[in-house]
Parts: sequence; C-alpha cells; structure tokens
Amino acid sequence: MEQHRVTKLWTVNNHVENAVENWQGCSQIVDAAHLLRDGEVVAFPTETVYGLGANALSDDAVEKIFLAKGRPGDNPLIVHIADEAQLQTVAEAVPEKARRLMDAFWPGPLTLILPKTDRVASLVTAGLDTVGVRMPNHPAALALIRQAGVPVAAPSANRSGRPSPTTAAHVLADLDGRIAGVLDGGPTGVGVESTVIDVTVEPPIILRPGGVTREQLEAVIGPVKLDPAFSAGSAETPRSPGMKYAHYAPEGEMWLVEGEEPRVREKMSGMLAEAKRRGLRTGVLASAEAAPYWRERPEADVVLSVGSRAEPGEVAQRLYAVLRQFDERQVQFIVGETFSRSGLGMAVMNRLEKAAGGRILSV
Repeated sequence: MEQHRVTKLWTVNNHVENAVENWQGCSQIVDAAHLLRDGEVVAFPTETVYGLGANALSDDAVEKIFLAKGRPGDNPLIVHIADEAQLQTVAEAVPEKARRLMDAFWPGPLTLILPKTDRVASLVTAGLDTVGVRMPNHPAALALIRQAGVPVAAPSANRSGRPSPTTAAHVLADLDGRIAGVLDGGPTGVGVESTVIDVTVEPPIILRPGGVTREQLEAVIGPVKLDPAFSAGSAETPRSPGMKYAHYAPEGEMWLVEGEEPRVREKMSGMLAEAKRRGLRTGVLASAEAAPYWRERPEADVVLSVGSRAEPGEVAQRLYAVLRQFDERQVQFIVGETFSRSGLGMAVMNRLEKAAGGRILSV
C-alpha cells in the first residue's frame, strides 16, 4: 500500500469527561470527520479498543481499511453508528430481542448481527446478507460518527494479527504512515472488543465473547448459544471478526498452561528453562497473585502481570498492552497462566487462546 506522508494526530482526551455534544464542537473531531467524509481512514477511541474507521457505505473507503491493516477480505467488519437513523441505513430489520438488547446495552460493547440493507458496502459484510452493528460508548467515537454523518465501519486499529490497540501509541506503532489520522482519546476502558451476538437466529448465538457477558445477555433475552467457531478454526466465511484468522499474537512463541497451580508452575518452569537453553529470551504472563513467584525465578527473563484473578475487568483492560510489552522487551518465548472462563473471563481466555495460536497444555 502506498503510504500517506503524515498520519495526523489529534489529542482530544482533555474533553473526555464532557458530553458528546461538547466533543462535536472541537476542531479535532471536525477535522477527523471531514477526512472520513472524503473517503479516508481515521483511527479513533472507543470504550473497548481503538477502531480504524471508514465510511461504511463506500467500498472505496472501506478497501483502505483492509489495505492499511493487511486484513483478509473475507473477514467482515463491524459498523458503528451514533443514532437510530444510521441504524435504519444499515439494517433492514431489527428483531424484538435485538431491541431489548439495544435498550439494555447500547451505547456499549455489544455488536448485533442484523439483516443488512443494500446501502452497506459489500466489503463490510464479506459477501454475507447480514451486518454487525454497534453503538460505541465513548463520547469521541459518538461525536465523530455524528459529525461525519455516515455509519462508520471499524475493525481494531492495528496491523492484522497483532494485539489490538488500547492507546493511540499502539495505533501509531502499527499504522503510522498508513492511515490519514488518529484521534487520541487516552487509554480505552474495557480493553477487549465487543461481544458479537447473532439475533437473526433463534436462540441467538454468541459469535465472539467480549465486553458484555453471556450471563448479562441471558438476563435480558433468555437462553443464548455459544458458537464453537470462536474457539476452533472453520473453513467457512466467518460471520464475525476474529473467528477465522490468528489474532492478538505477540511476536514471540506463546504457550498457555492450565491445571492445578503446583503442576502449572512446574510445567511452566521446565518450558522456560528449556527455552533459555535454546538461547531464547523468556517471558511469563502472570496474574498479580503469581507474578511475585515468577520474578524470583531465574528462568524467567521478563515477568508481566495482567492483573488480579479476582478482577477480570482489570485483566481484560491490561491484556493487549501486556502482549505488546513482550514485543517491546524482545521476548522470544512466552508462557502464560490461564484464567476462569466465567463472565468476562470467557472473552479474556478467547483472546489468550488466539494469541497463543491454540497452544494450550493441560497438566
């Protein structure tokens, strides 16, 4: 891809506590929205991760997302909206259960799979007759989408396969010179992407776990199913981002070890020692509870904590930044703990399993 000479950086985090209406008046939002209307791609903060946005109604604009990211063309995108009018532009129909979920979780980290209209760019849906739609819960994102006046297709603002960005610095590390601009709204809050649920089927199916848990969904609409494709490979066209290709991976080889703690520590220690014998720089992805133990172990060159086991929200928020820190510290072999798969832990473990390329050992 031919690169832009300069990726513009607008810092808007001084507005972060203000209402959406106040954000719309700031010159940085106006400039970024102008670029979106002109068919350019712009990175912006959401409550989950930074997104890389383009006009969802223009194939020419959306193609620039795929080129910038190096993203496979059969991987669909999520469309971000700011109001009901934009929903009607991209969704042909809204089932009753979808309405209930919108009332409960929008704006927020929930993407609904809905029947698409003909106005949605074909590249957005990867040839499917449905489209993923969400309303982000971040004043900068909502103000930008409103100011642009178009629904915005936006995957995470990183090179394809890399850990998703939770700061503007992460975006620039991957995409500087490849995109028109970045709105810096400070660190994101949730830290993992939105939950994706298909409400065109009965019962609805979770296609990707994320910031809204299965338990929360079922409290609103009753039973939902889990699509096994989010943890296993599939030869079919994915119905949700993150279902088919390797994602979130650090540059070093990564393994996860699960089981009873004494056996986990013994196995991890042996794997790290063997890696050091091969001349590799080693790292441990640890909970806050286990990190002090590993920092005393000579076989671990770098030990990074993702947060307390008792605080899955903290783990989710810090996960991608920690994976990137392993790269910054040139770690070549990483061994990580596993976490509970209940609640938000389902999303955390989904991302960890993909980061490790499915390399999980049970001891």
